[in-house]
Amino acid sequence: MDKKGFLEKPGIGKKLLAIFCCVLGVMLVAEFFIHKHSFFAWEEWPWFHAAFGFVAFVVLILAAKYILRPLIERKEDYYDD
Repeated sequence: MDKKGFLEKPGIGKKLLAIFCCVLGVMLVAEFFIHKHSFFAWEEWPWFHAAFGFVAFVVLILAAKYILRPLIERKEDYYDD
């Protein structure tokens, strides 16, 4: 008995990606109609939070790859006796 889970069905990935993109588009358009109570002036810029989040994500990935990895990386035979 080989039951597939919901996320393992064929084509579900494309459907979920399409739903995600639609929700993202609605949120980006809605940002023009929602009044923001910002502390800094640049927080009033359209799509500031989306751009800031994306830049923070890229910086985090690059820092993990080029700074953190060399600090915690072990040799291939580290666990061998």
